[in-house]
Amino acid sequence: MKPVPFDYYAPRTVEEAARLLAEAAGGAAVLAGGQTLLPLLNLRMSQPLVLVDITRIPELKGIREAEGGLWVGAATTQNELLESPLTARLLPALARAVRHVGHHATRNRGTVGGSIALGEPAAELPATAVALGAEVETYSPRGRRRIPAREFYLAPYATVLEGDELVTGIRFPPWPAEHRPLFAELARRPGDFALVGVVGALAVAEGRVERAGLAWFAMGPTPVVARRAETLLQGAALADWDPAAVVEAALADTAPFDDHHASGEYRRAVGGRLLARALEEALGRREAA
Repeated sequence: MKPVPFDYYAPRTVEEAARLLAEAAGGAAVLAGGQTLLPLLNLRMSQPLVLVDITRIPELKGIREAEGGLWVGAATTQNELLESPLTARLLPALARAVRHVGHHATRNRGTVGGSIALGEPAAELPATAVALGAEVETYSPRGRRRIPAREFYLAPYATVLEGDELVTGIRFPPWPAEHRPLFAELARRPGDFALVGVVGALAVAEGRVERAGLAWFAMGPTPVVARRAETLLQGAALADWDPAAVVEAALADTAPFDDHHASGEYRRAVGGRLLARALEEALGRREAA
């Protein structure tokens, strides 16, 4: 099949892109990497009146250290993020997560902002932004704003973005230099969306967890913050923390679903074991189960 007819624009500035979105009054789609949008257009599952191609806007590209953390332009490709020395140095959890996004070829086109804005519940990057406490930067004709990633997702593929609002960048806050990354997922094949996954980071000092960020993907309608597990980990001494209790608390925040790939019960069982192993790797104690 072929897409329905639409008007195509390739703006050169963020302001022009936002104006086009506003003029379309909800009838526009944003083209970045196109890894999701183009198949939907060809299948006519998406039928925008206007297509706004943001790949020629310099402001939306790049990776830099900012405010002690990491700033990633929305149109930066996933492979550019993976290959950046800044990613590996400042946020190794992010580097581990993006390595599991799709395949090398798709990461050459797929963008960081596109994945974040789409909000696929089983995708690695939205959950990583949530776990690490990132902010989503946006622009509209009304101005700029920063939206905490933990407040960004409402439902599958639904976010707080307004129709005239464009994601311009993702701002990850600083984490201590010696923080410990945490990542694990299970997929049917490398590059597939995960059946279940968990991502996060733990800052440890003087034998205690000083800061914890943890989120699930493919365990609910949006990326799921493991808030109860974060609370248990915060301040926990490495000598006597309870791995089984942390896993139980983390699973209590999930809402796993049944689909043709796996049942919710399977996701809970596998997710618990994945998290236990990831915690063992990060903190050095074996989960009793």
